[in-house]
Amino acid sequence: MIKKIHITDTTLRDAHQSHIATRLKTDDMLPICEKLDKAGFWSMEVWGGATFDTAMRFLREDPWERLRELRKALPNTKLQMLLRGQNLVGYRHYPDDIVWKFVEKSAENGIDIFRIFDALNDLRNIRSSVKAVKQFGRFVEGALSYTTSPVHTIEYFIDYARALEDLGVDSICIKDMAGLIRPYEAFELIGRLKSTIRVPLHFHTHDTAGFAAMSILKAIEAGVDIVDTAISPFASGTSQAPTESIVAALRDTDSDTGMSLELLAEIADYFREVKKKYAAFESEYTGINTKILLWQVPGGMLSNLASQLKEQNALDKIDEVLDEVPAVRKDLGYPPLVTPTSQIVGAQATLNVISGERYKVITNEIKNYLKGLYGKPPGQVSEILRKLAIGDEKVIDRRPADYLESEFNKLKEEIGTKVKSDEDVLSYALFPQVASEFFELREKGELKVLMPKFEQPVADREKKHIARLAPSEFNIKIHGEMFHIKVAGSGPRNESPRTFFVYLDGKLEEVLVEPLVEVVASQEGELIPKAAIKTERPKATEIGDVTTTMPGKVSVIKVKKGDMVTAGDPVLVIEAMKMENEIHTPINGIVYEVYINEGDTVNPGEALIRIR
Repeated sequence: MIKKIHITDTTLRDAHQSHIATRLKTDDMLPICEKLDKAGFWSMEVWGGATFDTAMRFLREDPWERLRELRKALPNTKLQMLLRGQNLVGYRHYPDDIVWKFVEKSAENGIDIFRIFDALNDLRNIRSSVKAVKQFGRFVEGALSYTTSPVHTIEYFIDYARALEDLGVDSICIKDMAGLIRPYEAFELIGRLKSTIRVPLHFHTHDTAGFAAMSILKAIEAGVDIVDTAISPFASGTSQAPTESIVAALRDTDSDTGMSLELLAEIADYFREVKKKYAAFESEYTGINTKILLWQVPGGMLSNLASQLKEQNALDKIDEVLDEVPAVRKDLGYPPLVTPTSQIVGAQATLNVISGERYKVITNEIKNYLKGLYGKPPGQVSEILRKLAIGDEKVIDRRPADYLESEFNKLKEEIGTKVKSDEDVLSYALFPQVASEFFELREKGELKVLMPKFEQPVADREKKHIARLAPSEFNIKIHGEMFHIKVAGSGPRNESPRTFFVYLDGKLEEVLVEPLVEVVASQEGELIPKAAIKTERPKATEIGDVTTTMPGKVSVIKVKKGDMVTAGDPVLVIEAMKMENEIHTPINGIVYEVYINEGDTVNPGEALIRIR
């Protein structure tokens, strides 16, 4: 029987998320859209996942405007997004009014197909978003998060697929985010599913272990209807199998896609050139690695872990962290590692290794997970860890969102005149700090050029003075390519060479700088005598100094000068690795000094709060 196979292209979302840390700019997407629109894809995944966060945080783009521009540029192609159920495109659960408003505006701005999943395969966490998509007349694809563990059997996935179909989804996707499913496992699972469910079946896998194309071909043999691929420059490794290879393999068979290899080659040529501009964001961990079958780490998580460990000068510990991931995952009841659980497990594994002691520091997200605030774990969690993390606190047994109050109108009033639309309110609801900074830059007209133009600093080593010093955040053009530079923090002044933490296009780098001058300048360029400069945060040397194990941003300060605290009390919260990490006082005492403000970027080794 002839059965044409349909292709969903992921180049504009998952593929560049896996290869270049989601940094592909809209301006580099639009020129090729005319050819993409003619290629004949069943759909194109262009939005959702990490693209929403990254657009505002690093690219200074409005994610809603990106969607609108892509909708205009791809008039004949169905646009698809990845939605994390009750998490939407964020990292926590949001109340139902936010979920419904987000779905409404996503549909209104151009999304045709919503692929909806829950990291724990907890059906309660996707009911609201599925109903919303159906209400607004769009296509809903329910996804099962694929993984392997003692509890994730074929029967487990078949039962979940039945539940998805009963919920009313229009298709079902096997979402193999880490590339774990081997060819014959894919054949067996898809064969069983096709004999069980009536809706079309979609197959999504990654090539991290090297057998994505083989698994796709076996999936096609088993009767799958749609497969995900990526244009070759952004394919393979931690991304999907190459579109051209799959189309070529199926040519002149009963499953021929009917797509033009010549047109696909032209599209590949374009992206091959574009990708060169993003070389700084490519990770050495984007290639094939069969150890992924043990670690079960998604491609994006693998490159992010490498980047974050590099920020802490601890890249040599990456194998230790990856070996720690399965242990943390087991303690948490074998959650599939996909956002947000991949970040939750990865952040905790990193803390376990860097701190030198398992669960010496426990993130807020781990505590919330163990309270049931993310849903029901697939397997049994470690009671020892639960006791250590939350003590005798009650574990909830209802849908986590049932405990959340409506937010939209309250947030709209809270953000006030900074917002220009309901879409802005949603951006703020999902990422308050990132959106607030974005709105301020937009108001100043500094989204494209983040800082005013300035003169190059001129240093005279013999006279040891500076005519003018550049701001701490600026753009610099090298060989026609614009880079955004931001000095995030530095080590103690008495270090030689001195450590500076510098963001290069949003990626944190550690730079060692030899001192060249004795006189410094303010950001306005005014020369200031060295003795008049305010001292930086002191180095954490006293027993009561509260510090951080990794660079991050202060999101909450829970104490003020003069407060009494007890050892172990949470005193501040730092956002790092997209997770909120609660920092505790090491001793009983009084808050003697607070050296930080909310929104500050902080670095390891600094005294953030001093307790005496």
